[in-house]
Amino acid sequence: MASWSFLTNHARVLLCIASDPGTRLRDIAASLGVTERSAHGIVNDLAEAGYVVKQKDGRRNRYQIQAHLPLPEAGLGDLAIGEVLALLAGPQTASHRTARASDPRASGIRAAEPHAPGIG
Repeated sequence: MASWSFLTNHARVLLCIASDPGTRLRDIAASLGVTERSAHGIVNDLAEAGYVVKQKDGRRNRYQIQAHLPLPEAGLGDLAIGEVLALLAGPQTASHRTARASDPRASGIRAAEPHAPGIG
């Protein structure tokens, strides 16, 4: 098994959230092979940077990815987080999320404007 990963844990957390906006930190941690504390730190990093919005849903959190935001890496042009997630998650997942984007409780990915770059 490789001792490194092509994607950072931050990118992998975004993919987990994109596939299930109601995912639990426990499930994110298990998916990444890290502790819940590490998963919590990554989700907080993404929330503080504005890429993820956390919303309380009863006793759990639901997450929304701000797909219109640009990648933080310099030199990658105008690529938005949503465009990268669409490439990594595949077209079926991307179109599934776009179809439900009007329902904030159903979709974990949110574009700022109807014509903003994002998933789909």
